[in-house]
Amino acid sequence: MCGIVGYIGAKDAKDILLNGLEKLEYRGYDSAGIYVMSNEQRGHLFKEKGRIAALKDRVDHSVEANAGIGHTRWATHGEPSVRNAHPHQSTSERFTIVHNGVIENYQEVRDAYLEDIELVSDTDTEIIVQLIAWFAEEEGLATLDAFKKAIVALEGSYAIALIDNTNPDIVYAAKNKSPLLLGKGDGFNVICSDAMAMIKETNQFVELMDKEVAIVSKDSLSIENYAGDVIERDHYIAELDSDDLEKGTYPYYMLKEIDEQPAVMRKLVLKYQDENDHLSIDPKIIDTLLASDRVYIIAAGTSYHAGLVGKKLIEEVAQIPTEVHVSSEFGYNTPLLSEKPFFIFISQSGETADSRQVLVKTNEMKLPSLTVTNVAGSTLSRESDFTLLLHAGPEIAVASTKAYTAQIAVLAILAEVAGLKKGTIKESTLIHDLGIVANAMQTLVDDKDRIEELASEYLSISRNAFYIGRGMDYHVSLEAALKLKEISYVQTEGFAAGELKHGTIALIEDGTPVIAIVTEGKVAGHTRGNLQETKARGAHTMVISMDGLNRPDDQIVIPKVNPLLSPLVSVIPTQLLSYFCSLHRGNDVDKPRNLAKSVTVE
Repeated sequence: MCGIVGYIGAKDAKDILLNGLEKLEYRGYDSAGIYVMSNEQRGHLFKEKGRIAALKDRVDHSVEANAGIGHTRWATHGEPSVRNAHPHQSTSERFTIVHNGVIENYQEVRDAYLEDIELVSDTDTEIIVQLIAWFAEEEGLATLDAFKKAIVALEGSYAIALIDNTNPDIVYAAKNKSPLLLGKGDGFNVICSDAMAMIKETNQFVELMDKEVAIVSKDSLSIENYAGDVIERDHYIAELDSDDLEKGTYPYYMLKEIDEQPAVMRKLVLKYQDENDHLSIDPKIIDTLLASDRVYIIAAGTSYHAGLVGKKLIEEVAQIPTEVHVSSEFGYNTPLLSEKPFFIFISQSGETADSRQVLVKTNEMKLPSLTVTNVAGSTLSRESDFTLLLHAGPEIAVASTKAYTAQIAVLAILAEVAGLKKGTIKESTLIHDLGIVANAMQTLVDDKDRIEELASEYLSISRNAFYIGRGMDYHVSLEAALKLKEISYVQTEGFAAGELKHGTIALIEDGTPVIAIVTEGKVAGHTRGNLQETKARGAHTMVISMDGLNRPDDQIVIPKVNPLLSPLVSVIPTQLLSYFCSLHRGNDVDKPRNLAKSVTVE
């Protein structure tokens, strides 16, 4: 969601901040702003509703500045507007902050300390900066002490960067639950919520942990806890190629990322092979997994849909009972657990707040955990016992594509290695099978023109649509429906095909698109029968089938692959249908309204 950048050094802070905010556009936002201190120690605040391009037009580019903070906002408290955009300032304009997260007790804080302060926004963030000013100006505390005292009073999640214009040579930062990094440079230092924002400036980052404060100058950065104890922490090298963050010749990141999926499959095989060309997973992960009596997969959105496929893989191949739970539900409605549970957290960003609050709980219970993520060093990766990386490269488009297929592939590799050690399978064919999958993916992404025609024919004017399937095809239907609704705004639902007649078929009208996915032989006839039921009621029907199960009038036929891996292939045409539907409707494919890439609030 919201993004933070900060810079202090000798270069032009203004341009660095704006460039950094552009790199955070993928996270989703509705307004943006920067605050910079000029060389004359004068502060300049620029804010705008909408895109970074609009903010650039608002900025006075004649201003020269060597320190500043910036923010992209995704609205939680207060509507998207200039007055609610960050940065926010105290009434005296001495203090300026940017903030990610949600302050749960902001009203109580206001009632206790700030009744006489006239607020200029509807945000919980303004409460923070006014509280810092209150402690500094009313109680006479030094800036660091006022900052600490204010954040100790807060309940909820936050990542904060603070500038005191009476001492512009320092930027302060703090975090709790929401991610924040410190970047080290030669004669400068930076702050960011995502290494992508500052990778052009530095690849050396230090993680700020929960309930820590950072004091950042151009020549040094130090970290301490709220009690004032200094914390020493080594930096890590962010393995990001700035070239990977560019669209190149593609009009949208989403199309680029769809096209990258065959390469991701091949890369995963290489990353998880040993010197004998066998699939390999850290033995500690496999031993811990096999020592469990039940796997609990915790995820949200697209990752949850990947988890549903993962459940089938783990149960079928490794024969370990597996449950899949929506993270936002599990944390507050935890079911009765088995005696020896093993938790798998799936998250593209590794920062999903709903999943993290479950991980915090399982860590308190000392239960083993594994994070499957695309981002090394992310919060979920750091705080779980084990990590398996997706190696998919940066995923910028809000609608996840290559991360979804990478998640399924990694879970397949995990299940395969565990099954071999347990003896539930005698030999591994997955390397060969994933090679076939990569080729099948390539066949489909190369057939864009045909799929664009189908998107135009079936989805160009429809307000509603349905995907149906059984078994694994039902799981893919859920993901396909999510993709279509989130970027094209077509109200789309994924249904178990047999469930349509138990109520939902009442919604079928003349011309309603119903798309059936047919890759499982044992239920193929049943799914086609359900599709015919909708066709008899006026539906405009389409079939995505696997070679060998296809019929002459099926619109899309996917190459034959191992049935357990069919979701990796059958999802490709649904991603492209969503892309072209959104494109034809004139939407911003990469940045759908109201959505964020990295969901860092519960």
